[in-house]
Amino acid sequence: MIKTVEEIQSKLDSGDAVVLTADELKTKFRNGEEVSVDDVDVVTCGTSGVMSGTTALFHIPVAEPGSFNKAKEVYLNGIPAYPGPCPNELLGTVDVILYGTNHSTTIENYGGGFLIKDLIEGKEIDVKVIDVEDNEFNTTVTLEDLPTARLIGTRNAFMNYSSFTNPDKVSVKSIFNAAPLEGPYNSFTFSGCGEINPLQNDPEQKIITKGTKVLLNGAEGVVIDNGTRSTPEKPNLMLTADMNDMKSYYCGGFKTGMGPEIFNSVAIPIPVLNENILENLKVLNKDISLPVCDIHGRHLPIATVDYTVWEDVDYRPTTEPDMCFNCIPCLPALYCPTNAYDKDTKTVNSELCFGCGYCSMVCPRGIPSINMGSISIEAEGKTRKIDVTCRQSDKKRALDISEELKTKILDGSFKL
Repeated sequence: MIKTVEEIQSKLDSGDAVVLTADELKTKFRNGEEVSVDDVDVVTCGTSGVMSGTTALFHIPVAEPGSFNKAKEVYLNGIPAYPGPCPNELLGTVDVILYGTNHSTTIENYGGGFLIKDLIEGKEIDVKVIDVEDNEFNTTVTLEDLPTARLIGTRNAFMNYSSFTNPDKVSVKSIFNAAPLEGPYNSFTFSGCGEINPLQNDPEQKIITKGTKVLLNGAEGVVIDNGTRSTPEKPNLMLTADMNDMKSYYCGGFKTGMGPEIFNSVAIPIPVLNENILENLKVLNKDISLPVCDIHGRHLPIATVDYTVWEDVDYRPTTEPDMCFNCIPCLPALYCPTNAYDKDTKTVNSELCFGCGYCSMVCPRGIPSINMGSISIEAEGKTRKIDVTCRQSDKKRALDISEELKTKILDGSFKL
């Protein structure tokens, strides 16, 4: 059977279509259920994780028209932003590009991802502009004050990821871990949401192409094209959406061993038009390879595992406050990438928690604890079991945004 997008949208409009999240569909396959093209019309796939190639484009009112000729430097909560490309002479406003990975010069462990989350939450941010004549202008703005606030992902939602361990006894600073990656062979960090990841379910990009509508951090957005460094073997996406429509839960800053990064959440619908598309949707975690690389080389696999690393594990930590010794400093609070751990109450903020699991690794008393699972690899003539110590993708947020997209498709607020 062959269907068209128009036919499926017509079924959705009349309330007759079947929409499943990727997780719901995979559960059917895992339970041995037969699913045909007749049985499902749309599958919503999702991913959430650290996505370094993220920028924001802002148009910012700074001062009265004529106050300055041209901005030379711009800082948002101390984070360097880049004025232009439009020079905005004598307008009193500036266009700027902010990198999600830029770090604040005034706020410790604060970067573009944290600022973007603050703006979406309606918080006020400080703006400092230095013009070409070295005059300084200061103001504060909220998201409502910005005529333009658009997120642009230059390479997001990868299909293929590498994971990392450290064979050396000397720890290594890296963006791929919440702190320097320890060794030898006692730390493992990975990214990707496996079988529910959008491009993993459409590897030939029959559906996910230029112009495909998506949810980016809860806002309706679009695929601009494939992203930078994208290849047919290792595709990723260039995405954009209006920040005014986003939900702060789905994005934010993520502290790493090399400073703050940014995470985003993406959901993409896959209309089930034919058998080939359905066959691609049958992919399961066990079918998806995950190369394990030496953190020193990054692209040199020393072993290969698969995405069953997401199975039989916890997505969020639990806490035992009564066991706390009130260590100074509190290591879970110090190292939590999203500032979700409260050292006073010994609890985890569920809205901020990313499920990376690093808090449980560093706490000597096991106050926050989480089952992260482990991997087994052959390296240097030995079988090595390595605990998962940090996850840079969040399966829970990926499931949540997939469910949200399903709801929007069914209620008609998101058209294919």
